[in-house]
Amino acid sequence: MASLFRASLDFAAFDPSSIEASSRFSGKPSGAIKIGSSPLNLGRLSNARLRILGCVEEKHTSTRKASKEPFRLTREFTESERWKLGNDEQDLDPFEELKSRFKSFKSQNYEENLVHYQNLAEQQSPKFMVIACADSRVCPSNILGFQPGEAFTVRNIANLVPPFQHGASETSAALEFAVNTLEVANILVVGHSRCGGIQALMSMKNDPGSRSFIKDWVSIGKSARLSTEAAAGNLSFEMQCRHCEKESINGSLLNLLTYPWIEKRVSEATLSLHGGYYDFINCTFEKWTLVYRERLEGGSKYAIKNRSSWS
Repeated sequence: MASLFRASLDFAAFDPSSIEASSRFSGKPSGAIKIGSSPLNLGRLSNARLRILGCVEEKHTSTRKASKEPFRLTREFTESERWKLGNDEQDLDPFEELKSRFKSFKSQNYEENLVHYQNLAEQQSPKFMVIACADSRVCPSNILGFQPGEAFTVRNIANLVPPFQHGASETSAALEFAVNTLEVANILVVGHSRCGGIQALMSMKNDPGSRSFIKDWVSIGKSARLSTEAAAGNLSFEMQCRHCEKESINGSLLNLLTYPWIEKRVSEATLSLHGGYYDFINCTFEKWTLVYRERLEGGSKYAIKNRSSWS
C-alpha cells in the first residue's frame, strides 16, 4: 500500500579530647617508665599535659568568642538582605514568568471571552484532530493560530502515526476518541524541518542488542526511511532527513487508513486526511490533502490534491 502511494506522490580540625582518649585506651601502666636511661614520671607528664591542654583550650575558646558574632552562619539576615534574596530567587524562578503569563491570559482573554470559555467547559466540538511533533519549536496552536476548542491535539516524537496493528498507544487512543467521540472532520499530521526524531530514524543502526524507547518508536517510520534511501540516497544526510520528514508524513497518512473507523469515514467523505510541513528556518508551511477511493486515475487508491505553500 505504502509503495503505491509513494509512487504516485513523488516526494522528493584539631581535637584536644583525642589526647585524653589516647591515654585512657593506650593500655600503658600509670607509674614511671624509662625512655632511654632516664626515668620519666607520668604524674609530672600528666600535669604538664594538662597545662598545655589548658592553654590550647583557652586559646581555642577565645578564638571562638572573637569570631562568634561577625561570622556565625546562623545569624539573622537584615531586612534589606532578605528583600534582595527574595528578589534574586524570583528572578531565578521560571514559574514566576508563567504565573505572569497566566494572569495576562485570564485578564485579556478568558475574562473578555467568558461566555465562550463557559461553553467550552460544558463540551468540545473541535473541527481538527492535529498530530504534531513534541519538539519545543513546533507548537501547532502558535503556528496555525488554533483557539481553545478548535483542535484536539496529540504530540509525539516525529509526529508519527502507528498502524492499527501496532496496538495501544497514546496516539491511537487519541485517534479513537477524536474520531469516534468528537467526530472531527479533519485529521492534520504536521511535520517540520530539522526533526530530531527523523534524524534518529535515518541514523539508526540495526543493532538488536541495544534497547531504546526512541529507537522502538521511530521504527514506525522505517518504510519512509527505506523509500528515502532509494530516492535520495546520493544526497547529503541533511537532505535525506528533509526528504524523510515529508515522506514520513505520507506514511502516517497511510497508517491512518489502517484504522477501520477512519477508513470508513474517509470512504464516506465525512473525514478528510491532511499533511502539513512547517519549515521554521524560512517560516513556510506546505499543506496537502490525501485522496482515497477505489479506481482512481492510474489504478491507484491514493492521490494528493489541494497542495499549496504558505509563506
